[in-house]
Amino acid sequence: MSFGVFAAVLAAALVHAGWNVLVKGAADKLAMTVSVVLGAAIVSASILPFLPLPAPESWPFLGASVLLQSVYYLLIARAYRIADMSLAYPLMRGAAPLVVALSGAMVFGETLRNGQWMAIGLISAGIGALALGAFRQPLGAAGGVTALCNAMVIAAYTLVDASGVRLSGAPVAYALLLAVLTGVVTLAVVFAGRARPRLGGRTLGLGLVGGAATTLSYGVALWAMTRAPVAPVAALRETSIIFALVLSRLAFGEKVGGRRIAAALLVMAGVATLRLF
Repeated sequence: MSFGVFAAVLAAALVHAGWNVLVKGAADKLAMTVSVVLGAAIVSASILPFLPLPAPESWPFLGASVLLQSVYYLLIARAYRIADMSLAYPLMRGAAPLVVALSGAMVFGETLRNGQWMAIGLISAGIGALALGAFRQPLGAAGGVTALCNAMVIAAYTLVDASGVRLSGAPVAYALLLAVLTGVVTLAVVFAGRARPRLGGRTLGLGLVGGAATTLSYGVALWAMTRAPVAPVAALRETSIIFALVLSRLAFGEKVGGRRIAAALLVMAGVATLRLF
């Protein structure tokens, strides 16, 4: 993995943690999530006409990802409504790297070097330690189940999009079209149900910022998957957990004890190892 790709994915991880802070800090979690999804769709729709469409071969993957991403956003809103960000976020993001690494070897036929497997193992171990620590906290059964379900959704859409973006011939257009379609489907599902999120001016404004952030973050990750093996990119992207721990402490005063710091250092060791290989 080149230094440019490595740095871009790390920056995307920080941006990803940042928009999650917007959702966690909102009084109405569903309203902020809807605003972020809407903001992503608006930003993407304004750029998409100037780009070539993704190749037709990628459209089935795009459709599958839209459904998965819509579920992902709704589960985020629920998880942050019933649990601390510093507890729910590691669980949601924690299972994806190892699942993607194991599945990617079979799906894409990618052969990773021993050092890359070591790096993915260190990152996964650190994330796993954070997740186990979360279970010792008052996360609650509902919060734990919601976060773990979303972890499987994240792993699924990562593998789907890795396939789709490589067939698209246009990674940027693929990411933007995904954001637009996900926005349409997510809004349709929300307003078809009983929930009526309160979309005030401030919420919509912040949602526009969050939407731009999530589109940029995932777009960079998809682009990186066309330049490097999927598993290392997915593992590196989940270092957003470290940024989330710091931001949850700064923004919400959530406690970050010695065990979480030790787990974070393990993740950082994995990141350093990944850069070496």
